[in-house]
Amino acid sequence: MRKIMFVGRVGCGKTTLTQAMQGTQLRYHKTQYINHHAKIIDTPGEYAQTKTLARGLALYSYEADVVGLLLSATETQSLYPPNLIGAVNREVIGVVTQIDRPDADTEQAVAWLRLTGCEHVFSVSAVTGAGLPELLDYLDGPGQVPDHLLT
Repeated sequence: MRKIMFVGRVGCGKTTLTQAMQGTQLRYHKTQYINHHAKIIDTPGEYAQTKTLARGLALYSYEADVVGLLLSATETQSLYPPNLIGAVNREVIGVVTQIDRPDADTEQAVAWLRLTGCEHVFSVSAVTGAGLPELLDYLDGPGQVPDHLLT
């Protein structure tokens, strides 16, 4: 499996998704620092939400093969600007989390991630397991060089 780094705001489900992908018991705990697992880098939401801490995400992205932009299906706005992936020198995918929640608007979250430039967007629930096999299969596949890195 290619190594993925999860990026997203506080509470979007980065740590819960990490636990689900590793097959461990789901339990909430606040991520205080960047957690470097064998195939997953779990980052604190504050790094994505704070300009000065975002530099750490840029540095840690060099440790990953893929950057996963996480966005909860319950968000009322996107954390990410349009065309964001053009500034990243790694493959970037979108991951919509918390699709099992009653207030989820998965279509809106997918649309926001597509605006960033993500060609591959996965909708997942760490609680029910929906979408996890597709995400894991994608990460198990051969490495791809994104088109924006070929120029």
